[in-house]
Amino acid sequence: MALDIKICGLKTEATVEAALEGGADFIGFVFFAKSPRNVDVDLARTLAGPARGRTRIVALTVDASDELLSRIAGGLGPDLLQVHGAETPARVGDIRARFGIPVMKALKIAGPEDLVAISAFEPVADRLLFDAKAPPGLAGALPGGNGISFDWRLIAGLDVSKPAMLSGGLTADNVAEAIRLTGVAGVDVSSGVESRPGEKDPRLIARFITAARQAERAGMPAGTSLGRATL
Repeated sequence: MALDIKICGLKTEATVEAALEGGADFIGFVFFAKSPRNVDVDLARTLAGPARGRTRIVALTVDASDELLSRIAGGLGPDLLQVHGAETPARVGDIRARFGIPVMKALKIAGPEDLVAISAFEPVADRLLFDAKAPPGLAGALPGGNGISFDWRLIAGLDVSKPAMLSGGLTADNVAEAIRLTGVAGVDVSSGVESRPGEKDPRLIARFITAARQAERAGMPAGTSLGRATL
């Protein structure tokens, strides 16, 4: 089974090109003012220009208003909207219907109890993203990109009906183990390819993609249910 690789939080031409040269399947732009990876629609549109037709473009938002989503949809024209906040299943379904763009819903995972939400989002989301839930009291915690991981065994062999990705604390050094343990067919990295918060390093992007592709060639665990998207 083929592996999807997403490099998220890009802000420069050099890092977009590194993701493209490495063969990333998705590149992500963050539209969240509190994030060091935040970009505006004009910059994202410029950066996405060379990527169209070479990869899929993702717009990440956090509890975004319809006004912001409309500006992103019209100005950037993403292939996928990633909603990374406290959006309800009803809100996810509404976004998908209103803007006519596939939606990936991020689910924050810390323990088995957090898997209960999957069944509510499966009918309304086109993709699911399993990310680490920030522990209480973590200074400067963001909805994502905190550089922490959860116990990957929680989603090992999980039977979900929608394509799923794994995020949270991934780096070139641990992505192969994450793929081996979970059988997930998609990985999403942000802080794990940064030299400092919000500053992607082209060399780290290349290393991450190489490590993930090597794990892909080594073979996914048999019987994995976390399938690859057709979007």
